[in-house]
Amino acid sequence: MPAYLRDCRHWVFDMDGTLTVAVHDFLYIRRMLDIPEQADILAHLASLPRAEAMQKHAWLLEHERQLALNAQPAVGAIALVKHLHERQRNLAILTRNAQELALITLKAIGLADYFAPQSILGREQAIPKPNPDGLLKIATHWQVQPQEIVMVGDFHMDLKTAQAAGSYAVQVNTAHNLWPELTDFHAIDCQQLLHAVSD
Repeated sequence: MPAYLRDCRHWVFDMDGTLTVAVHDFLYIRRMLDIPEQADILAHLASLPRAEAMQKHAWLLEHERQLALNAQPAVGAIALVKHLHERQRNLAILTRNAQELALITLKAIGLADYFAPQSILGREQAIPKPNPDGLLKIATHWQVQPQEIVMVGDFHMDLKTAQAAGSYAVQVNTAHNLWPELTDFHAIDCQQLLHAVSD
């Protein structure tokens, strides 16, 4: 296992599908909001006239609120976060979801006490992933270099964000390494990642 994982003091997590069981049905969201099948949802909404964008963002926020309230922790996620907290690691969330929903989600899965509110960045606090803006803001807040940060996520956007920022990219909750060109370390779930940082 990479020694860097054991020694790294700065950890940033994606939320949905990383710390939680993935439940978002993006095809349904695109259909309800009349978004082309291959289009990035947030980028498409940003391109719309202001009134239409606001209306669709409101629908999306309410839809995602229900998902947040019923969120379930991913395998090993709680134990991993608690382990890192006990080792006095810096912890942050970088999500394409809204910050308020990230807070609801963390409370639902029992991890609200492990992340400082100012270290939870949603789509209003930073340019959405895969733009590295959020990771760079977190690095500045912690007064560290992006190269000192591990970014943990389940999707290529998380990994692209890490790569663009110069951070270490960890892919979790996938049976196989789906994006080897973007991934520095792959774990099938957070439990396996916990073993890696504990060895």
